[in-house]
Amino acid sequence: MAKSIFITGASSGLGEAIAVEFARRGYAIAIAARRVERIQALADRLRGEGAAAVLPVALDVTDFASIDAALERAAREFGRLDVVVANAGVGYSLPVGRGKFEQVRQTIDTNLTGAIATLEFALPRLRAQGGGQLVAITSVAGSRGMPFMGAYSAAKAGLHRYVQALRAEVKHEPIVVTELAPGYIDTDMNRGVKNRPFVIPLEKGGAILARMIERGVGHRYVPVWPWTIVVPLVKLLPTRVLAPPPRKK
Repeated sequence: MAKSIFITGASSGLGEAIAVEFARRGYAIAIAARRVERIQALADRLRGEGAAAVLPVALDVTDFASIDAALERAAREFGRLDVVVANAGVGYSLPVGRGKFEQVRQTIDTNLTGAIATLEFALPRLRAQGGGQLVAITSVAGSRGMPFMGAYSAAKAGLHRYVQALRAEVKHEPIVVTELAPGYIDTDMNRGVKNRPFVIPLEKGGAILARMIERGVGHRYVPVWPWTIVVPLVKLLPTRVLAPPPRKK
């Protein structure tokens, strides 16, 4: 029987790229996202790429109660869920205190609470079937609070700490916990950002992510080079280096 994978936020960007890579590996794939028309179109592509089976699932991870139903549907369809990837996310440029709180809340609800809810609902299913793998997509942005990215950085930092705790709690169970923290990978989410250091193409990023998921790594920056060196250095930078210029009156 083919291995199975459930991916949130699969309608575009990293989620779509990961799905394509696992289709080429012959997995049964549940692709979950809000944009139903996008995942329906992606489903056709995945079948052509070699997926053993494809299940498009309409899912908004901020509707927390619906996550369990989506996982249940995929588990029934495939018989089990070998890998669950909490990938859904949004990204906004949000200066603090400028009337953007609704977008701040959406960022936290999606990138932090929605991801945690996905892992929380998935874990009992993996335990019941005798094991599996939980994957969280965080970000190098979670390593330091960056100007205009406060909510995004906070959400990814919070998810990183949650995953650390999760990994410790299931240490003696047949549960693999993987955290992948991408740097700049060329997606619609960051394409409008002026400065994207060390950006890599989406297809390359998806291939790296899929390879690391299959290897069952614990925590990795993506790509490993140069971010494994850059992230510790960024943590040491004084605030004055990161601060934007004064606002014009």
